[in-house]
Amino acid sequence: MDAAEVGAAAWQALNIDSYDLLITDNKMPKLSGVELVKKVRSARMALPVILASGIMPTEELNRHPWLQLAATLLKPFTGEELLGTVKEVLRATDGPREQIAPPPIWEGQPSAAGLQL
Repeated sequence: MDAAEVGAAAWQALNIDSYDLLITDNKMPKLSGVELVKKVRSARMALPVILASGIMPTEELNRHPWLQLAATLLKPFTGEELLGTVKEVLRATDGPREQIAPPPIWEGQPSAAGLQL
């Protein structure tokens, strides 16, 4: 188990080691939890993700269903709620993991093929 105080450090750790689960806060310096999950999914990491937040970024999550969050936790939550969610997610994702398809091109960056001249 590792911990990172900023999203950028979490991204570095995810590229160095292998993990069974990512629990991220949405409000982090330098890279939000949603931005971190976008990077994870763009890299095709099949890592289950629990997003915690005081205010859920519902609109942004609805715009990006390909983020495929395993669960969300609204703050404040108890240790028992966190543990229960972790157990549920790990139980649901037990078994071989397949790579996640990358987000549609229109969800990420602009494509030259989509431009009309």
